[in-house]
Amino acid sequence: MLTQIYNGHILTPQGWIDGGSVLIENGLITEVRKSSNIDPNAEKTIDAKGLHVVPGGIELHCHGGGGSDFMEGTEQAFRQAVKTHMQHGTTAIFPTLSSSTAEMMDAACHTCDQLMKEPGSPIMGLHLEGPYFNPRKAGAQMPEIIRNPDPKEYHHFVEDYDCVRRWDVAPELPGAIEMGKYITSKGVVAAIGHTAAEYDDVKRAYDAGYSLATHFYNAMPGFHNVREYKHAGTVESVYLMENMSVEMITDGIHVPVPILRLIYTIKGVERTALITDALAVSGSSSTKAFDPRVIIEDGVCKLSDRSALAGSIATMDRLINVAVTKANIPLRDACRMASETPARIMGIYDRKGSLQRGKDADIMILDNDIQLRAVYSMGELVEGTGKLYPLE
Repeated sequence: MLTQIYNGHILTPQGWIDGGSVLIENGLITEVRKSSNIDPNAEKTIDAKGLHVVPGGIELHCHGGGGSDFMEGTEQAFRQAVKTHMQHGTTAIFPTLSSSTAEMMDAACHTCDQLMKEPGSPIMGLHLEGPYFNPRKAGAQMPEIIRNPDPKEYHHFVEDYDCVRRWDVAPELPGAIEMGKYITSKGVVAAIGHTAAEYDDVKRAYDAGYSLATHFYNAMPGFHNVREYKHAGTVESVYLMENMSVEMITDGIHVPVPILRLIYTIKGVERTALITDALAVSGSSSTKAFDPRVIIEDGVCKLSDRSALAGSIATMDRLINVAVTKANIPLRDACRMASETPARIMGIYDRKGSLQRGKDADIMILDNDIQLRAVYSMGELVEGTGKLYPLE
């Protein structure tokens, strides 16, 4: 069946098309037109009413949602969390595990492998955030689980499962450089995170294949003194690695709005991805996180002793809204950082991340207040969305 979304303000890689159309068939985009004339073969037409038609969001870093955490490792938890985020504009997702035991990692990898095989699955692969981190920068990671890189362990997960697509490591740890070389040789994105790395550590990691900084500015030091001498922290070092990408939690809380603007200004659209770092409580009425140490307060998750932030309750639509309305980032750039840049980082831009012929029909429709009105995944309206008419 040929579906036509017409009368849209459509974001393409070449820029905006005002009054254009997106044609969809069998879950794929068949054409993006500059006209709203109805195609004679269109069996279903959707009036976008002049609203913004943009690529669906690609979530690089998300721990759960709708009351479920990916650390639970069950099919039910995965499906519930993914469904919740899809209702808020995410159309492709890399479920994230915080530092976990080997048993928990096995369970999640097994489930992820199975769900990825389903036709049209929005699950693109698994993101392992830890457990190879610097204990001094653990943040909300469970300290008793954090450990140094173990070749036998990480070889098992990379070689025995299909789903592992990204792994975050503190690059100053013993064995971290060797691990980076190994996982990148297997097609896994290596990221630095929960780290006390200084310039030399970051440069060695970058040279070994680490190409991404996890939730930039969070759980990493900036410029600081060691006794009387000044040192570049992880933050400044990442800025100096020209081709290292960053992800930023764009909830307006984890990273202050002026810093969001600074990251965007220095790293640019092509090297900056928007992420939620959302916990299970996001998109739900739940007040309890998977980790019993975590509380929800001031619109964010924290450790109960308030020593660290512990993930967000944000969703994809909020990321774009904050970027545009708070950080004054143009809508085009905010949408690209939520879709195109994550797709490029994770190597799925051939089928996701932009509205182009032959790509998956993953689409968000936003109004002029940057509120979500509809989500399409593989050309199908996501349940719970579709409010194209003015809200009462």
